[in-house]
Amino acid sequence: MDNIKGPIPSVGRQVMSFSNAMHKTNEDRNISRAIIEDHPSVLADIYQEEINIAIWRRALNNDLIQAADQIIKAKPTLQKSLMVTPQNTKIALQNVMGNHPGALTLAEDIAKLVDMFCCLFELKGTGLRLAVLNNAMCPRFHADRVPCRLVTTYQGIATQWLPHNLADRSKLDVASKETSDETSGLFAKSSDIQNLNKGDVALLKGELWAGNENAGLIHRSPQLESGANRLLLTLDFIND
Repeated sequence: MDNIKGPIPSVGRQVMSFSNAMHKTNEDRNISRAIIEDHPSVLADIYQEEINIAIWRRALNNDLIQAADQIIKAKPTLQKSLMVTPQNTKIALQNVMGNHPGALTLAEDIAKLVDMFCCLFELKGTGLRLAVLNNAMCPRFHADRVPCRLVTTYQGIATQWLPHNLADRSKLDVASKETSDETSGLFAKSSDIQNLNKGDVALLKGELWAGNENAGLIHRSPQLESGANRLLLTLDFIND
């Protein structure tokens, strides 16, 4: 992925502008939007000012699906945070996940994502979190106070998010302190909620991205059915 840095033209992309917003309390409500494509080059579009989520829509192959299942069965309480570099990710993850058959397959895929993330943002390393979840980690809609975060779900239901122009950001605190997301006025109808798919790799622009204050992507962890599990990976900036 040596050429992923900077905006890259590509074919077959879907730009979601979500015009005709229900709420218009912010003058810039129609600026931030999503871009979705089935090629990893779309991740570079996060550098575009008007994009606050870039989604590489990928389908996991059978080896990765089986590997994720094996990790969940072998490590059902896995909750691990690491500082990794593109050079040491694979070994670091194998030490965490053990020697069962799926560990190498998953470690190799995550190492590729770490390399892409670090290349895209010119980072020496990244903060990695890999977790098996049986409940919603962050069940309320919120925007992260980070520059940008990569998220992908290897098994289970994936992250939910709201288009910028369909969310009344003044209701974020209300949703977290006084009532549910659904009754807070944060969004008008349930169909406003968007879902990542299992396997999707998404870059979520946060509040600390330069010039993105009050436009960080609003998102939440999905509620899981009883007995269901989710295998989640996140990558974050770290201080050098």
